[in-house]
Amino acid sequence: MSAPNIVNVATITGKTAYVKLSSTSATTILSNAASSSKVFKVNFIQIANVDGSNAANITLTVNSEDDGGGTAYALASTISVPADSSFLALDKNSAMYLEEDKSIVATASAADDLEVVVSYEEIS
Repeated sequence: MSAPNIVNVATITGKTAYVKLSSTSATTILSNAASSSKVFKVNFIQIANVDGSNAANITLTVNSEDDGGGTAYALASTISVPADSSFLALDKNSAMYLEEDKSIVATASAADDLEVVVSYEEIS
């Protein structure tokens, strides 16, 4: 595994992922495969609660497979998102890099209540 030197990149492609959390199981919202030769600069993660009357909790983790154990590291833990509102978990002022063999995973407290938007740059 080797992430590209971001000083000498060939391409930077802006991308956006949209994920509806349709269950209460952990759901991968962004994944950078092992040996992809890419790094993702994550600029924005927003969670919207589309339920008109009930709050729902969101937990976001960064999962690492390259440590041999698939360890999850908390990015946001059990944050309540009120009905018909949103939670900005990450913005460009606190951007992060997602290296190879890492993923961002979301877990909702209620199925079909939360939708996630992730804006990122794929650098190679």
